[in-house]
Amino acid sequence: MILVKLLMNDLFDEQDSSEPLTGSTQNSDQPLAARMRPKELSAYAGQKHLFEAGKPLYQAIINGKPHSMLLWGPPGTGKTTLAKIIANSSDCYFIAISAVLGSIKDIRQAVDQAKLQKQRGKQTLLFVDEVHRFNKSQQDAFLPYVEDGTFIFIGATTENPSFEVNNALLSRAKTYVLKSLTNQDLCEVLTRAVETEGERLGLSIELTDEAKDLLVAFADGDARRLLNVAEMAFEQVSIAGQHAIEINKKSVEPLLGENARRFDNKGEAFYDQISALHKSVRGSDPDASLYWFCRMLDGGCDPLYIARRVVRMASEEVGNADPRAIQVATSAWDVQQRLGSPEGELAIAQAIIYLAVAAKSNAVYKAFNNCMSQVKSEPSYEVPMHIRNAPTELMKSLDYGTEYRYDHDEPDAYAAGQTYFPKEVSQTGYYYPVERGVEKQIKEKLKYLKDKDRIAVLDKGSKN
Repeated sequence: MILVKLLMNDLFDEQDSSEPLTGSTQNSDQPLAARMRPKELSAYAGQKHLFEAGKPLYQAIINGKPHSMLLWGPPGTGKTTLAKIIANSSDCYFIAISAVLGSIKDIRQAVDQAKLQKQRGKQTLLFVDEVHRFNKSQQDAFLPYVEDGTFIFIGATTENPSFEVNNALLSRAKTYVLKSLTNQDLCEVLTRAVETEGERLGLSIELTDEAKDLLVAFADGDARRLLNVAEMAFEQVSIAGQHAIEINKKSVEPLLGENARRFDNKGEAFYDQISALHKSVRGSDPDASLYWFCRMLDGGCDPLYIARRVVRMASEEVGNADPRAIQVATSAWDVQQRLGSPEGELAIAQAIIYLAVAAKSNAVYKAFNNCMSQVKSEPSYEVPMHIRNAPTELMKSLDYGTEYRYDHDEPDAYAAGQTYFPKEVSQTGYYYPVERGVEKQIKEKLKYLKDKDRIAVLDKGSKN
């Protein structure tokens, strides 16, 4: 029988899926993260929101009656571990496949194994890691077997299932959201790791508070990341013949290197953070705006992407309430392109703060969207004859430009009463300036011009 192995993507071990989970032994050659993997819910770290009495997932586990589900959360939050705990609690045959390296052939092999176990009277739990990496046809391959009970399906994903998982599969599996581990959760994991390694090595291990704080901050909510670097720290200070070791700030710092935050460029965290930046600017909070900008930079986001989005914010959120906003935004983009980091990033920060404190108006944004919607829904009406260009004698003979009034020859440089819409389109209003910033003056001017239009129309009617 060909066994499909789970790619290392969570707190994992390379356990043969044909072996029962209950009572399995830990291999001392495995990474610390694998040796630390709990087999019971009582030892599971984090996700307290899922395991309160009466919660569906908690009840499913304690009653030993699992159901098909999707586990959605950041790396290192225990998705694989939770799937194995569920299988263990329900005495299910556990099969794990990875969508990173998997194929339809692997799915078929898993189905064959599940059918064989079903004939033997044993239920199968199929765990699919990174399920969002399977394409539509591969995801569809699970559906008939989920429906007929060949196996219980558990999919793990770091991406939003709404966008990455087929609706058919999504409707057959309940989605549970796993959250990044809190510092308290990580401290508990680290304490157990110290105890586990101390017993394995026959040592008394002391972890200073400074070292613990550094490790927890470096983990950034990811337990696997925490345990991997903790194991390196244990190995670095462990010397043959010693009975006690201390892990302090000095021994930990060299292991951390450049702390690359969890960001997942173009993933869920990416869009959540750019949304937070945009909403902070809209909400006129320069401090929060700057915070999310720095968070994105710290996570490795391309500053040019942020600069482009800042230009969008200038038009969408500020508009003509402060026309200088778009100039500041485009200038920051230009500085980033010309000079790069760190000068460009500082210029973008300046633009973000300017936009956050500027007067706000989405009048241009709404006008553009409303007008575009109408244009797309209506025919392509002819341009009125009086505002057509007439560069040739033929065009003039066809009355192109006839009766057009040149605004600069009119009082106040405004041809009151002259229309510019196609005759089939009423004088529709799209742009409604707000009572803030420069748009307050624009609103007053437009009112003045519209009053002149009304007078001109009345005068024309009285003459006729």
